[in-house]
Amino acid sequence: MINIELSDSPFFDEMLMAQGQHRDHYQAYWQWLQQADQQAVQRKKEEAALLFHRVGITFNVYGEDDGAERLIPFDSVPRIIPANEWKMLDLGIRQRVEALNAFLHDIYHDQKILKAGIVPAEQVLANEQYQPCMQGVDLHRNTYAHIAGTDMVRGGDGEYYVLEDNLRTPSGVSYMMENRKMMMRLYPELFAEQRIAPVSRYPSHLLQTLRESTPVNDPTVVVLTPGRFNSAYFEHSFLAQQMGVELVESVDLFVKDGAVFMRTTSGPCKIDVIYRRIDDAFLDPLAFRADSMLGVPGLLSVYRAGGVVLANAIGTGVADDKSIYPYVPEMIRFYLAEDPILNNVPTWQCRDEKALSFVLANLEKMVVKEVHGAGGYGMLIGPTASTAEIERFRELLKARPQNYIAQETLALSTCPTFVGNGLAPRHIDLRPFALTGAEVRLVPGGLTRVALAEGSLVVNSSQGGGTKDTWVLEDEPVNGQVAEDDAC
Repeated sequence: MINIELSDSPFFDEMLMAQGQHRDHYQAYWQWLQQADQQAVQRKKEEAALLFHRVGITFNVYGEDDGAERLIPFDSVPRIIPANEWKMLDLGIRQRVEALNAFLHDIYHDQKILKAGIVPAEQVLANEQYQPCMQGVDLHRNTYAHIAGTDMVRGGDGEYYVLEDNLRTPSGVSYMMENRKMMMRLYPELFAEQRIAPVSRYPSHLLQTLRESTPVNDPTVVVLTPGRFNSAYFEHSFLAQQMGVELVESVDLFVKDGAVFMRTTSGPCKIDVIYRRIDDAFLDPLAFRADSMLGVPGLLSVYRAGGVVLANAIGTGVADDKSIYPYVPEMIRFYLAEDPILNNVPTWQCRDEKALSFVLANLEKMVVKEVHGAGGYGMLIGPTASTAEIERFRELLKARPQNYIAQETLALSTCPTFVGNGLAPRHIDLRPFALTGAEVRLVPGGLTRVALAEGSLVVNSSQGGGTKDTWVLEDEPVNGQVAEDDAC
């Protein structure tokens, strides 16, 4: 029997309601849980860690001296989403990604949204992620963000909110897929009682999206990685292998006669599409950082002339900058003439004098983030911060208010998670992945990240977070049927 710690907090719990009753879509899992043995679950947890390590599902933490590879902790209590809930999320993410791509095309062309005063021109044109070299460059299907990861949270009211958009080199999809494989290996009986939508189609969807990013027939696609010391190298190699394409580094590529070629044992091979996992600044030492050893000299000139496709496009970072995030609902209205399906978290731009005054007066209640920050670094979580931390951020905000935004501290939803003495609630988020080619494609689910420390709201793996498998239930449960794609 597994001990289950009930929460009396105001947080929305994905599985349990106020008096410990389970939510309807957890019915099959709840029945299994009543019969589960805690020691057996612990043994399977240890087995999962061993298997993940053997496969090489590890990451590096930048800035740590030992350079040791780490496992991202895996929790075997799934986050389950009913079909009707996923339908709403799916529509909302599609809408959001379409508007963001329209915004990116606009700011590098006619700049209608800037001229209309909906987004302040200086916040775009003076943004360090804005790339003037992309002005007037026409892209196939006007697509800039071929791969997008949308970070979602659920508040205490049970509603979903978009926390941020990831459009540069969004990561984590390999963990989504490996978590599913692990759950099916460890607990196959759980998949026999309900119909869980498969996620295994993602690599084929990704390859199709990349092929559709160019007008070239039968294009040659590669994945460009910074190398094995990159924190997401496992994912780079995993996706290349799953798609059946080459994983390359900068030394494998060269520019000649207006094209990009890959060195092979049988001679140069022309490349049509590069799924790049390298930031803009390092892509081409002739155009950006001259000291970059990760890029390909001359790549930008070929790209601007249409000789190769980069996914995602150069300059997409301006649209996932946290200072631009508050304007996404207005982008949806401006470009699509629709109301947003998904809401933003209420956000204050500290560059605004009135907003800054409000934030400074309420720092202990706020989450403050650097506009260019990532990975859970450079942020203040007011309710859990010390007095010294709050005062340090007060001085930072006064000195450089334009570098920060502030948001309400949402009561992030919780999901039961295996801890030392049984199940206890831990805070989670969700990152679904959208692919934009001839159409927008999503696999049902995403990466659920969990803050393993009690009370923590930081889910990032670099800050001690873990992951869960995310199940989207299909409409009608079918006894004895396993999702065919994941089972193969």
